[in-house]
Amino acid sequence: MGAAGVPSQTWPSLQGYAPGMVAAVVRQWDNEEGWGVLDAPETPGGCWTHFSHVEMEGYRSLAPGQRVDLVWESPGQDGYDFRAVRVLPRP
Repeated sequence: MGAAGVPSQTWPSLQGYAPGMVAAVVRQWDNEEGWGVLDAPETPGGCWTHFSHVEMEGYRSLAPGQRVDLVWESPGQDGYDFRAVRVLPRP
């Protein structure tokens, strides 16, 4: 138990995983422009992200349907209310 009787939360042992991350699925990804939209319950309407926020080795690209974890902020970008500032592809 954590402070005030609240159960302590155990984060998955994924390298780079941090408190505040949410699970999402890639809705669309444009390799030529280097951006895409991710869907999570916490970011209704979609969450815009840029390839520079994808944490992986080599060419940074995502595929529609791929599962990721992300940290988001608001206001968003390009017509979306949310913007992902950190994206970790799931293994």
